Amino acid sequence: MPKPEIIGSARSTYTRVVRMVCEEKGIDYGLSECALGAPELLAIHPLGKMPVLRHGDVALFESRAIASYLDRSFPGPQLFPSDPHLAAFTEQWVSLVNTAIDRTLIRTYLYAYIAPKTPDGKPDRAAIDAVMPAVRQQLEILDRAVAVTGYLAGDQFTFADINLLPILDRVRLPPEGADALAAASHLATYYARHAARPSFVRTVPPAAPPGRARLN
Repeated sequence: MPKPEIIGSARSTYTRVVRMVCEEKGIDYGLSECALGAPELLAIHPLGKMPVLRHGDVALFESRAIASYLDRSFPGPQLFPSDPHLAAFTEQWVSLVNTAIDRTLIRTYLYAYIAPKTPDGKPDRAAIDAVMPAVRQQLEILDRAVAVTGYLAGDQFTFADINLLPILDRVRLPPEGADALAAASHLATYYARHAARPSFVRTVPPAAPPGRARLN
């Protein structure tokens, strides 16, 4: 059977999540770069979002579904625990991150920098100032979650951690996000520790092209 093909952008947090799953499990995979709405994506995802997966006759969209398929299909460390309690905790944090925290930290805060709706294209200071209380609140929630064991689910590295780490990597880049993460001391330690994992290091996104996605 051919190796899994991940279709998306190396700069996408959710594409990185799927790549980290492959790296953690030692899966030989390919990455096909494309933009949102590309024909390769629309052929699998009805809305043209990324990432999508092709693996032989299997075609999947949505990072959570792709990660679960890869975890069940290949040997290596189990990223979705079989224990019912740990499995529920993993799903709990994946759901919260995907439905609320990503929307606040990435789609609102970070996008006010990289895709501002200002006439001059400069960061949207009004949007940044308005969302910062929610950014700090949600980082504090995560700070409490990792304070005891250094993981989101129990005392082991799971897909819940993989699903969060690329978001933290992005939110720390602008100054307010960096300050808010540093203030959440347990979460800052958690990020620094897991950012040293080979799966994280090997999937660091390339620098943005000049003039695009600058945080200034």
